[in-house]
Amino acid sequence: MSEPKIEEPRDEFEQRLDEALQELQSCQQEKGYQSCMQCSQIIGCELRNRYVKAVYISMNKGKGGGFEF
Repeated sequence: MSEPKIEEPRDEFEQRLDEALQELQSCQQEKGYQSCMQCSQIIGCELRNRYVKAVYISMNKGKGGGFEF
């Protein structure tokens, strides 16, 4: 039998990412889109820009710099 998975508490960066994702998905649902790519306002969209920044910050934990894949 496998042991139950214990989730670690989410840090502030992951929490901000979750909030940005919820806002973005809410906008998509309101407009009836599955993706931002369907929206004519994708360029310059403040919600999408906030989400992209939240993803970047959550990946580097607020330390800046580049990504190593």
